[in-house]
Amino acid sequence: MKQRLILAAALVTLLVASTAYAGGDLKIGSAGAQHLRIPIGSRGTAMGGSTVANSYGLDAIYWNPAGASSIEGTEVMWSNRQYIADIDINYFAGARRVGDFGVLGFNAKITSMDDEIVRTVEFPAGTGATFSSSFAVVGATFARTLTDRVSMGINGSVIYEKIAEQTGMGAAFDIGFSYNPGWQNLTFGAVIKNLGPKMRYDGPGFDLDTETGDDPNSLPHTTRSRSSSFEIPSYVQLGAAYKVMQQAKNSVDLSGTFQSNNFSEDEWRVGGEYAYDGKLFLRGGYAASKQEDYLFGASFGAGVVFNVGDSRWQFDYAWSQSEFFDDSQYLTFQVGF
Repeated sequence: MKQRLILAAALVTLLVASTAYAGGDLKIGSAGAQHLRIPIGSRGTAMGGSTVANSYGLDAIYWNPAGASSIEGTEVMWSNRQYIADIDINYFAGARRVGDFGVLGFNAKITSMDDEIVRTVEFPAGTGATFSSSFAVVGATFARTLTDRVSMGINGSVIYEKIAEQTGMGAAFDIGFSYNPGWQNLTFGAVIKNLGPKMRYDGPGFDLDTETGDDPNSLPHTTRSRSSSFEIPSYVQLGAAYKVMQQAKNSVDLSGTFQSNNFSEDEWRVGGEYAYDGKLFLRGGYAASKQEDYLFGASFGAGVVFNVGDSRWQFDYAWSQSEFFDDSQYLTFQVGF
């Protein structure tokens, strides 16, 4: 009975949220903080972002925090992604099981890019000055197995953005569930991503010096304008995964995810993973949307796991297609002990 109530409450919450976040053409470009959408982890990226129902370990903190409940000891992770438009992304995460209480973790994503030229109406080719931009997301995760079939996880993050002299601060929460019905190697997952209040920029760049009155001896007056607020890119994902083969040392997993956005048309993602002896992995995936000029498409990757003493070391690689930009690559390194 308890298991059914938990599952029913999760489904009702996700259905209500998916209605509120239903995608459409009118919402394209309506959300800020787009760096929150940049995927984390080579495994999920290689599988087209389809791993809502079968993510596990530290990789799950981004895709579905409920999957982090699978961590048995301590794990640490570092990822680097060379993203589109020369954007560089570094991600750090760590988590540890605390007895029957659950799994506690932390994570940080740092996004950086090259300096940009300052351009004005008077000097459209540049003033000779440059400005920098940086974005950071720092979060904490809690995940727990509620029953033998239901797990949940939550990740809360603080968002920091800086463009030239202007800064913005915000907060976001991810809430995820996973369910194993115990039938035919099938699993289900659901997650609400980036729930949080609107953000707003502030800083010296909004200052405006004006003269007060007609008296030439009057002192200049500085006023600061107020920027418009903007939503963060929230979305709901519903996924399923199925193990189509498990023979001796060989296994094949297929997964699919539907994503309903508050900022664009909805998306569909599919992927697969072949594993040999739990140590060698080949992965592929595809993301699609009816949105015109959709940015993403095919992806693939590989991974290798080996033991060093009592620790488990894992290296993963992913490549993903990018329309209009250079394709991007992702490297991930994990250690479990």
